[in-house]
Amino acid sequence: MEMRYFMHPADSSFSMAGTFMHNFLEALRTQRWDDHRYYHHSRINQTLHLLSAFAFLAAYVLLFINPAAAALVAWLVAMVSRQSGHFFFEPKGFDQVNQATHEHKEEIKVGYNLKRKIILHAVWALSPAILWIKPTVFGLFPPITSTEQAIFQVGEIWLWVGIGALAFRTVHLFFLRDVQTGLVWITKIVTDPFQDIKTYWKSPYYLMRGQLIDPMHARHHGAEGEAESLVARDA
Repeated sequence: MEMRYFMHPADSSFSMAGTFMHNFLEALRTQRWDDHRYYHHSRINQTLHLLSAFAFLAAYVLLFINPAAAALVAWLVAMVSRQSGHFFFEPKGFDQVNQATHEHKEEIKVGYNLKRKIILHAVWALSPAILWIKPTVFGLFPPITSTEQAIFQVGEIWLWVGIGALAFRTVHLFFLRDVQTGLVWITKIVTDPFQDIKTYWKSPYYLMRGQLIDPMHARHHGAEGEAESLVARDA
């Protein structure tokens, strides 16, 4: 007697959700690995990312208490320290480990490359000028009556600049690559402080020993390195 087995619709949905989550986490792991191996060779850069990570965690807490203060901490401490590492200390020459030029890495970068970061930071630096041009920002803010109020209004503007930058690049990746890539990228960005602490907590120790560049030993190319790079695949 022939027996036939049928998958219940609920089982099918569960299987699809499991497959989606597996693919999502795999893509997240690959984006994190590519970010580390391509863009974080400098121990100074890694150490600044560690400082940035703690500042971002403080900003996350402040989001529930004082969003404007959170934006001030995020931009003035977390972002300045983080991007200073990329602009001033990360090597710009040929990448011997990954056999890639700086120009190639800039071209294939999933998130904000240095050119996009320059534009973003220009917008960030110039955005408070709207308080001088339109002091109430078209009625969104009350008239400024104190220095403290002005500072926190700048923080609110910077909060929206940050949200806009994340939303813009996420949606841009939807069209440039696919929806999953965009969602993975925004997830990576939001969780980067936790990942940076996990990855770079020993960087200050190596830096104090005089090691300016991560040697990127073969152990770095273990299980994570064996996965095909999404960045390289898309290049």
